[in-house]
Amino acid sequence: MSSSSEVRNRDWYKRMSFYQIWIRSFADGNGDGIGDLYGVYDKLDYIKSLGVDGIWFSPIYPSPNADFGYDISDYKNIHPEYGDLDQFKKVLNRAHELGMKVIMDLVVNHTSDEHPWFIESRKGKDNPYSDYYIWRDKPNNWDSLFEGEAWEYDKIRGQYYLHIFAKKQPDLNMDNPKVREEVKSIMRFWLDMGVDGFREDVINFISKREGLPNGLPFLPAAKGMSHYKDGPHIHEYLAEFRKVCDEYDCFQLGEGPMTTVKSALNYLTGPTKSLDMMFSFDHMMADCFFTEYMHRPFSLVKLKKAFTKWQKALDGKGWNALYIENHDHPRIISRYGSEHHWRESGTMLAVSYLFQQGTPFIYQGQEIGMMNIRLTSIDQYVDVSSKTNYNTYHLKESVEKRLQRIHVSSRDSSRTPMQWDDSPHAGFSTAEPWFFVNSNYKKVNVAAEEKDDDSILNFYRRCIALRKSSDTLIYGKYNEFFPKHKELYIYERVLNNERYLIVCSFSRLPHRMRTPDPYKGKTGELVLCNYSDKPLKDDWLKPYEARVYRY
Repeated sequence: MSSSSEVRNRDWYKRMSFYQIWIRSFADGNGDGIGDLYGVYDKLDYIKSLGVDGIWFSPIYPSPNADFGYDISDYKNIHPEYGDLDQFKKVLNRAHELGMKVIMDLVVNHTSDEHPWFIESRKGKDNPYSDYYIWRDKPNNWDSLFEGEAWEYDKIRGQYYLHIFAKKQPDLNMDNPKVREEVKSIMRFWLDMGVDGFREDVINFISKREGLPNGLPFLPAAKGMSHYKDGPHIHEYLAEFRKVCDEYDCFQLGEGPMTTVKSALNYLTGPTKSLDMMFSFDHMMADCFFTEYMHRPFSLVKLKKAFTKWQKALDGKGWNALYIENHDHPRIISRYGSEHHWRESGTMLAVSYLFQQGTPFIYQGQEIGMMNIRLTSIDQYVDVSSKTNYNTYHLKESVEKRLQRIHVSSRDSSRTPMQWDDSPHAGFSTAEPWFFVNSNYKKVNVAAEEKDDDSILNFYRRCIALRKSSDTLIYGKYNEFFPKHKELYIYERVLNNERYLIVCSFSRLPHRMRTPDPYKGKTGELVLCNYSDKPLKDDWLKPYEARVYRY
């Protein structure tokens, strides 16, 4: 711990890249079919070999797994299926020895209904935990994001409790100062252990409007969101949590569903600054609205508009968190790329975001090009939101069409076991895994790609190494060219007298290269390309080709 009076130095995260671990599907080290910290420990050298500088753990706390770890029953322990605190300390210490930071998920909008706080709170109004949660005699009209209405009747207490997410995820009452002290205690517990920061789950939801008024229709399953997104005391409460981090050299990364650039700047800049980075969602809606709803054909123009909006708005003010995959979204090649042009689109997508200004996050399996899984029955899926969507929306459609919607939207596709090799269960476990392995694991796996210099895996390594080698690619100004072009994404990074031009083709067919006016007549050095053979004549780009030039 450092003195709070010392000048803080959180800028270390700007030069970094992170690897996200959703532990249940990463690596099984004890042979029970479930990923764990023993498996993580065995794979730390692999993670370091990517060139990343840190690890983000999705929740690894005890949980009944109604939402696979995001329903926490004990904030100061490790889920027994994943190991124990001693094993976590072993992983933490080894990661630090390898020069990698470790950040944890901080999930404090809600707990599990099996958390001791809730068990006590539901007993009545005359115990110390009575107001740890949000209770009402009569519910308002809010919807939950996962399971129907946002209120559930509890027979023991004789009242309704609020759950913005699943029924087994009751919302904490952050207006209660005792709850906020509990949050600070949780943060200090992990920071004292040596953790380097937090990714704070749906953190912009923790303050609800006084009186909990009825909501107007906003989105499917999101009635009432305007009364709890960026709520009235959000900056006041986050300022309290920020003071805890002021005692440590750590950083805070927020997840902000439905956050606008204007709103994000209030968290990242000025007197209400309480976060160092924020995950935005705009760029994840280029083929849908809110991922699960209103699917539409992929639009590169929409994607570029979202990328550029955040790059321009935060330039010189805040810092972007860059990602194209995580545990909450289907696999990106299956969405924005082409499974037919698997390697080409997978490598091009890496270039499209890794060289923007910000700190990149790479999700497990993304670096080998894992793709969506296709299951034959809704009963085979385990994600609560996928089951709810299947059983709630588009009920007049055929089973086949509804399953297709789940195939393209389910979070389960990002949670299939990591594909390490072509042995049984993809080398994830010696036992039957807890969830289905994608049938393409014979081709798409770490071992195969380690042997191939042109693999997606080795290309990610080259991208990360190139980014780390250049201050221009870290701090340089971002400018986009041809924003209305439907096939090409071209942008530059500029710092002092150095320029990088990044060219990405999203076309399944060869496409003529377009040169921005500032680069016409100039010859740049081609420092990265996702094709190793000769370029097409007349400067045509091959399908899903990506190039990085230095000038």
